Amino acid sequence: MVLKTVSFLLLFAAALSVHAQSVKSFSASKPEDAGFSDARLSRIDDLVEEHVKNQNIPGAVALIVRNGKIAYFKAFGYSDVEKRSALKKDDIFRIASQSKAITSLAVMMLWEEGRFLLDEPVSRYIPEFKNPKVLKTFNKEDSTYTTEPADREITIRHLLTHSSGIDYAVIGSSEFNAIYAKAGVPSGIGNDHQVLGDKMRILGGMPLKHHPGERFTYGLNTDVLGYLVEILSEMPFDQFLKERIFDPLGMKDTYFYLPKNKHNRLVALHGNREGKAYKLNSGAYDALAADYPKLQGTYFSGGAGLSSTVEDYAKFLQLFLSGGEFNGTRLLSRKTVELILTDQLPALDAEFGLGFGLETEKNDFRSPVSLGSFSWGGAFSTQYWADPKENLIGVFYTNVFNNPYGYIAEKFKVLTYQAIVD
Repeated sequence: MVLKTVSFLLLFAAALSVHAQSVKSFSASKPEDAGFSDARLSRIDDLVEEHVKNQNIPGAVALIVRNGKIAYFKAFGYSDVEKRSALKKDDIFRIASQSKAITSLAVMMLWEEGRFLLDEPVSRYIPEFKNPKVLKTFNKEDSTYTTEPADREITIRHLLTHSSGIDYAVIGSSEFNAIYAKAGVPSGIGNDHQVLGDKMRILGGMPLKHHPGERFTYGLNTDVLGYLVEILSEMPFDQFLKERIFDPLGMKDTYFYLPKNKHNRLVALHGNREGKAYKLNSGAYDALAADYPKLQGTYFSGGAGLSSTVEDYAKFLQLFLSGGEFNGTRLLSRKTVELILTDQLPALDAEFGLGFGLETEKNDFRSPVSLGSFSWGGAFSTQYWADPKENLIGVFYTNVFNNPYGYIAEKFKVLTYQAIVD
């Protein structure tokens, strides 16, 4: 097993090194110039058009970039099924948990500056997380509970890998949904009038689901990291992202809260009832207003708050495929990128790096993506992956809450790889 792991890491590093030349911007190209069959890529059209015609989804935008060349970029259907407004390629989507990887990049940029070490306790910077406790018993009648001391402190690495024991509010386990609700800790989506630091300090005093490092629990870890960025940089989190990441990478349409001149490009949030998409005005997570990105909010959720376009997010992903540099700007070193994309939880079978889900030898049999690929998605049916070996990015966006047709994004992935002919 050790030899296999070493072999994989060497292959991954080699693949990253091959493609680690700077890409200044994406260029439009014929599919053949990027190593694709145009005829085979047309199967993507058939897939998405069928689901739009059947009203399963309102619409979708799909983007494939390979070797810095845009091989496929199309919009289908509607941005709003009530208004019947055509979806455009540069329309803006709520990306929810795709915010997490961007926050993780911000954290690792500060790590490169020597602001902290990964295995330091987060309580060194946010004292409320000192002496954590683990939930022992819970009374569902009144949400009271007992705890026991955790066997270790939560480290920054634990937060980056969702192994701290922090659960999610609203979408987590029933016990922690109740505990967080009683304490006023939100999910991070649509909580516009609150302040991140206030809620994260409260979270620091809440019990953990398990001892830090014991297992993978998807939770509010990345919101804590957003607050950590504010503390270490002495900047509001939204300002840090804009000045240090979005502007340098040319991500001109990525925000927590959209400027008014871009409100008309926000895709409507939809639900699905009996297989048909319909416009959703409220009711998803914390009873949020569906158009929360249009608010003048103050809550900058590093785990779920951003909205973006498919092209902006592809620029962010290209940064990692290019070894930490994009648009003529270096944000990370190649070695830091390698660390981020290394499985941090091999003993927990979680296949997770420092902010991304990973394709490893343990799960590679499940899909056509190459070893070392990294991916994630958002709660409103946005998904992405990037493949260092093929120097390939795939991004597929729709905005549907509780989407029973989320498998379309996986089919999009299959249809991308079957179209490679070089």
